[in-house]
Amino acid sequence: MSENTNLKPTLGLLDGTMLVAGSAIGSGIFIVTSDIARNVGSAGWLIAAWIITGFMTILAAVSYGELSGMFPKAGGQYIYLKEAYNPLVGFLYGWSFFAVIQTGTIAAVGVAFAKFTGYFLPALNMKDENILFQLGSLKIYPAQFVSILVVILLTYVNTRGVKEGKVIQTTFTISKLIALFGLILCGFLFVEKSFWSENWATGMLSQKAILNDDGSVTWESIGGIALLGAIAASMVGTIFSSDAWNNVTFIAGEMKNPKRNIGLSLFLGTLIVTIIYVSANLMYLNVLPLDKIARPEEDRIAVAAASVIFGAAGRSIIAILVMVSTFGCINGLVMAGARVYYTMAQDGLFFKKASILNKNSVPQWALWSQALVASLLCLSGRYGDLLDMVSFIVVIFYVLTIIGIFILRKKRPDLERPYKAFGYPVLPAIYILMGISFCLLLIKFKPEFTWPGLIITLIGVPIYFIVVKRNK
Repeated sequence: MSENTNLKPTLGLLDGTMLVAGSAIGSGIFIVTSDIARNVGSAGWLIAAWIITGFMTILAAVSYGELSGMFPKAGGQYIYLKEAYNPLVGFLYGWSFFAVIQTGTIAAVGVAFAKFTGYFLPALNMKDENILFQLGSLKIYPAQFVSILVVILLTYVNTRGVKEGKVIQTTFTISKLIALFGLILCGFLFVEKSFWSENWATGMLSQKAILNDDGSVTWESIGGIALLGAIAASMVGTIFSSDAWNNVTFIAGEMKNPKRNIGLSLFLGTLIVTIIYVSANLMYLNVLPLDKIARPEEDRIAVAAASVIFGAAGRSIIAILVMVSTFGCINGLVMAGARVYYTMAQDGLFFKKASILNKNSVPQWALWSQALVASLLCLSGRYGDLLDMVSFIVVIFYVLTIIGIFILRKKRPDLERPYKAFGYPVLPAIYILMGISFCLLLIKFKPEFTWPGLIITLIGVPIYFIVVKRNK
């Protein structure tokens, strides 16, 4: 690498919006609806889970607009937390981001890409007959190596310069948005039998699915506290599916007119994602009965829906769409994530080499270190394991960041604010309350979704003090 000290402002509003939408829309919308249906058991609560998440995401995005205008430089959320609180909180986010949030999401989406490639290459199906080798309980499949190859390929492309990454991101995101809107329309216009009335007859009835050995589903009524736990468990999937919308804040140093374009990109991108996600789930309710939504083959709800709409060709259509979607998603995650480590390294809180830009003005060493950790996570477990580990920690840091808006209004009233958080203080406060409620419900009802990521985050505390001591 040859040292270069300047990031190049290359990305415009369209690029930023496509980064938000493209990073958020990966594989989740094609898979997680089935788990949500099993938890809440009605059309009303299924759609409510997606609407609540969409509302939270847009609230957070417009709140981040204020922070992005105040600190329009590479690093995004890491910078916001450091400025609002102290370097330790910023470091804990950056450490969690590197250890599980960004790298784990890259790995999860990479594994999803490989699994759907299995429609065309059966050897990539994660079944026992395709195991390459086994180490204790850890099973290694060819699909995991394919996911690693995709991560390596897109990391290499992004070391060539931000323009190269931008072209892939914008092209693939526009393609998948068009394809998703097309799929949704086809699900309403061309399906032979509609289950809309039958599904909506469940209204806001709360029930949990019991999966029988014969493939059928029995529904068991739930209510009260148990319903809150079911909603929280459901939102693990919706939040994971909507996450990474904040990636555009990490590349502020490469955005043209960042004080304006980052805030707009956040709002437009999250609005697009919310509309698509809610519409897709309404389409599922039109195409499939609730029992089938709760128990499609391998939870591939989009495949089940497309098979009804397009017949035998539906499986291939969805497989291609998921491959396009996940490929573009991984690219956005790879491109944005490395800028956090680059900024941390400039603060002396990450490996020094990560602060060096190559001749193409990108943090090459940071990109490859991210690829290494993501590749190890690809080998470590399944899609669901990675999903569960990420959501709890992600929401905690979102809540802390939005609380930071209140802190900075008092602490730094002198800073220029091209945007101000929409609906302040009411709407940011609503997000904070919703986020805290989600985390508390997970701690009570689904502790296995919380402790792995929390432990990883807390490991960052001694690491921080070791790093600071070494720097001194």
